[in-house]
Amino acid sequence: RAARRPPGAPCRRSPRRVLHVVYLAFNGNCAEAMRFYERVLGLGAKLEMMMSGADSPMAAQIPKEHADRILHARLRFEDGSYIYAGDAPNHMPYDGIKGVTITMSYATTADGEAVFKSLSEGGTVIMPYQPTFWARSAGMLTDRFGVSWNVNGEVMI
Repeated sequence: RAARRPPGAPCRRSPRRVLHVVYLAFNGNCAEAMRFYERVLGLGAKLEMMMSGADSPMAAQIPKEHADRILHARLRFEDGSYIYAGDAPNHMPYDGIKGVTITMSYATTADGEAVFKSLSEGGTVIMPYQPTFWARSAGMLTDRFGVSWNVNGEVMI
């Protein structure tokens, strides 16, 4: 019979680190968005995987109109964090990305500003890149793919 764990004691089988991964859904432009993010986000961003329906092990079962849509894409950062993404199937209603904002923090205000400028091209600036109480500079925007971002340079708190 297994010994009981005292109340409040950590479970020995629980992971020491929880990896939080953002998974973005797009409407047919996932490949374009992920290549753009790889190019502009910095922090060692590398597109490790991009699989379309035609490239998947289930390609024979994927309808032709879905073959070019991305089933899974994976962008890895040098710190081991990720952004995952995929395209919604054609037959499913796509209402855009709602209720989530990705926050990226950079070591310098110059790095943060460069990323902010790149992400904001063709998008909507919500708060210009400017000094704040939490970072030497920060800004908020929705990019041309409908993804909301907070970009920080030199976080202070």
